[in-house]
Amino acid sequence: MKIQQILTKYWGYSVFRPLQEDIIQSVLAGNDTLALLPTGGGKSLCYQVPALAKEGLCIVVSPLIALMKDQVENLNKRNIKAIAIYSGMSRNEIDIAFDNAVYNKEIKLLYLSPERLGTDIFHAKLKHMKVNLLAVDEAHCISQWGYDFRPPYLKIADVREFLPGIPVIALTATATPEVVDDIQKQLLFSKKNLLQKSFERDNLSYFVKKEENKLQLLLKIVQKNKGSGIVYVRNRRKTNEIASFLNKNNCSSDFYHAGLDSRLRDEKQNSWKSGLKRVMVCTNAFGMGIDKPDVRFVVHLDLPESIEAYFQEAGRAGRDEKKAFAVMLYENADIQDAYKHFEFAYPPKETIKKIYNCLCNYFHLAAGSGADTTYPFIIGEFSEHYNLPVHTVFNSLKFLEKEGFIALSEAMHEPSKLHITANNTELYRFELENAKYVRLIKTILRMYSGLFNDYVKIDEDSIAQKSSTKTGQVIAMLDELEKMNVILYKPRSDKPEITFVCERLPDKNIQISDQNYKILKENALKRLEAVTDYLSGNTKCRSQFLLNYFGEKNNKRCGICDVCLKRNELGLTELEFDNIVNMIKPLLKDNGLTIDQIKTKLKSTQEDKLIAILRWLTDNDKISVDKEGIYKWY
Repeated sequence: MKIQQILTKYWGYSVFRPLQEDIIQSVLAGNDTLALLPTGGGKSLCYQVPALAKEGLCIVVSPLIALMKDQVENLNKRNIKAIAIYSGMSRNEIDIAFDNAVYNKEIKLLYLSPERLGTDIFHAKLKHMKVNLLAVDEAHCISQWGYDFRPPYLKIADVREFLPGIPVIALTATATPEVVDDIQKQLLFSKKNLLQKSFERDNLSYFVKKEENKLQLLLKIVQKNKGSGIVYVRNRRKTNEIASFLNKNNCSSDFYHAGLDSRLRDEKQNSWKSGLKRVMVCTNAFGMGIDKPDVRFVVHLDLPESIEAYFQEAGRAGRDEKKAFAVMLYENADIQDAYKHFEFAYPPKETIKKIYNCLCNYFHLAAGSGADTTYPFIIGEFSEHYNLPVHTVFNSLKFLEKEGFIALSEAMHEPSKLHITANNTELYRFELENAKYVRLIKTILRMYSGLFNDYVKIDEDSIAQKSSTKTGQVIAMLDELEKMNVILYKPRSDKPEITFVCERLPDKNIQISDQNYKILKENALKRLEAVTDYLSGNTKCRSQFLLNYFGEKNNKRCGICDVCLKRNELGLTELEFDNIVNMIKPLLKDNGLTIDQIKTKLKSTQEDKLIAILRWLTDNDKISVDKEGIYKWY
């Protein structure tokens, strides 16, 4: 099929979004392609459509388990066969999934977490796969200059030698020019090929406000803007407190964070998406994969860690291209807290090593054991067991994850799965010899298909109802059948999990790269400083600041941010304003002048415009004036 036919058949759209078709055609022409599309720009279609247009399957590398599972579920609903392999799956599940990728020609997309790329089983199976495309999602993770550098991503380049002639598509929503170049270099692009949609959001009005009573101002924002909204905070406890405050003031709200039960998170998310709840107060765990078009405002009550993170979160407002607001409220204490949080995020390397050893001891892993094993993991219980601060444990674990030692998954609902390992003949013989299991087996076979080929999601409550028994008995009998080697059974789970990506290393072999540690910390500090520059910048258009950060120069003022609205009150064009400021700045940079001296030196400038700009520069702390009336540039 042609790509337009694929788009219509599987997604129901008649036309592609801007730049999507160009990216797809570039990939189909066999070109390595870097697609830089802002949040909500439709990145996934850029590799899913080519995967369907070509014979074979597309391998998709992604670091986000929840997003992988969501993508696979949505594709399967559209009758597009897709599977995912990620940390936390059993070895049997992984074996079956890889075999399906090799032998089942209907499977068009195979999603992998980056740590899978270095495993022996992947290398063995890859030789037998007919791969048509290698897609790298969240591609900024491959760059040490990126805001979420993950060393396991560097293994992607090694895979290319087994896929000669197969193009790579790299995708990200946020990347500075430095990161753009590094992505293409690290992925061994045959030639540079960037297709980028402008980061400009001309319907989004950015506001920054220094405010001590943030809750009252938040309430005014919510009351004034009647549509859906998102309020971001860093602290889980604050999500509930602020949502309660809004509800008490008749603003329908809910709260969301990663520590909630996965089913409850789904309920809350669906309630907000459907409009039953108007405002979601959340941590940055909320928003991934959400494409709600009518969000009218996004408010940050705490500082984000980076401009990249802020741009993605703020960008969830106004995707319907109608007017929307992105507001950041802060006070001086927030800046101090952000720098404290930054220091906490990089524990000393010896502390990280200590926590790795504690973790291995906690699960009784001997040196050389534990590779690909997964355990339920409650961070609070672990921290209490070893009398360690939770924030130190959390940040150490995140660093170990980025270095490829472990993988963490937040609490998410994993339904029960069943795979029948006996063949038809063996199963028939087993039933003749074990009558007590016959009703259960026949009920399961009537309810579910594909059980002999793969793991299939099952529901024990439904099986119990259909077989006229109790759920507890069904679970007990399934456990017995597994012990008798008739089935493989994986009970449902709602707990967070930790996976050991590699075997436990002896203490002398735990290598935490000095260079990685140093680069990560230095770059994180630069990104935090960029956030504080954004806060304190009261003379440069907010949109221009963000666009410049991402390498887009020579953009016009947006005209609708807080800085531009103040400038608009002067009644001057952008050209007039810039020209006069450019004349004032060198005059006052080295020597102070009185207002009369400034007028004399700039006598060709209209006096009312000159005075208006001097007042504006003074109000915005660009120039000072002392008791003698001497103006000087800061």
